[in-house]
Amino acid sequence: MMAGNWKMNKTINEAVDLARAIREQVNDVDNVDRVVCPPFIDLPMVSSELMGSNIAVGAQNMHWEASGAFTGEVSAPMLKNLATYVILGHSERRQFFCE
Repeated sequence: MMAGNWKMNKTINEAVDLARAIREQVNDVDNVDRVVCPPFIDLPMVSSELMGSNIAVGAQNMHWEASGAFTGEVSAPMLKNLATYVILGHSERRQFFCE
């Protein structure tokens, strides 16, 4: 697997431009799963830009509950149509948010 975590970088327009550039440069790479993990705000546009390519989209985090009073969190059902992968347990989440 070759994955890129964009962390808290890229505006929506920058994210779409980067997704397009990645698609053009690595779409024909064989024998490796390709995943990009943009910030939550960029997921819909990046998912749309990469639709039909062989590059998957991943989320950077996910809450374990399907719904509820968890302000600012995103659940698996919310991500289902936008992302195929999710980064869970990232060292920065553990370091800065005590997860």
